[in-house]
Amino acid sequence: MLKQRVITALVLLAVLLPCLFAASPWPFALLTLLMIAAAGWEWARLNSSAGPVDGASTRAGTAGLMPYGFGIGVAGVCAATLYGLGLQAPPVWCWWLAGLIWVLGGVFALRGGPAAWPHASRPLRLVLGALALWAAWLAMVQAKTLGINFLLSIFCLVWAADVAAYFGGRAFGRRKLAPAISPGKSWEGVWSGMAAVLVLALVWSQVIDRQLAVDSPSLYQLLARQGLFVGVLSVLMLSAMSVVGDLFESLIKRAVGAKDSSQLLPGHGGVLDRVDALLPVFPLAMALSSLSLAA
Repeated sequence: MLKQRVITALVLLAVLLPCLFAASPWPFALLTLLMIAAAGWEWARLNSSAGPVDGASTRAGTAGLMPYGFGIGVAGVCAATLYGLGLQAPPVWCWWLAGLIWVLGGVFALRGGPAAWPHASRPLRLVLGALALWAAWLAMVQAKTLGINFLLSIFCLVWAADVAAYFGGRAFGRRKLAPAISPGKSWEGVWSGMAAVLVLALVWSQVIDRQLAVDSPSLYQLLARQGLFVGVLSVLMLSAMSVVGDLFESLIKRAVGAKDSSQLLPGHGGVLDRVDALLPVFPLAMALSSLSLAA
């Protein structure tokens, strides 16, 4: 399993890094478009029925063309947006609306737990998934247009929160965060993730932004322009929302008895398993950054 995970990770990096560091944002936009199509397919499989879809199951709701059509449809909407807007940023209120939906909707869904999710109508679940994927993809593309340093600072925030939460939870975890959704997560893991993100923000804003030849301000530098209190509060909020995104996907998988969103990435599960925490963070990061960009 470890060998498989490492090989998959190396292949993904070999594809991602050239697109990430390309001078033009278009390669990154097109690569992430493929990822969104795959994530859309996974979302439709998970939300096609209330029955188990774990592994290679072909139970009712997971077979057929609908999940493929949904994935292509989500990618088509993203492509149409790219065609219509080009690389221009959408109105700022789009980011705030997406963030508000994630904050309120995420809390509501997590309070209901896995038992409540299948009772929501399937069209509603599919629409919510399409909107979440579209908003996250658009935010990632816009972040790339602002600069590699800005984009990487958001990615690293989510990765730092996730890694620190894992090790902090294993070392200090006592109180379960959401046992009905993800029994392995603890409040101590959440605090560890937040602490790691604060350290990351300090190091990035004081060392990388100031001492290295970066192409753009980082997320942390932009947030710092709003004052120390607002900057710290914003970073902690983004760290918390990465947990919400992770728990939200875990809720959906538990509701249908799935361990992974798919097996597209050997050793890692599916695309949704890798980007779940990014879905709420990117639109919110764009919303919070807009306060400094507009100044």
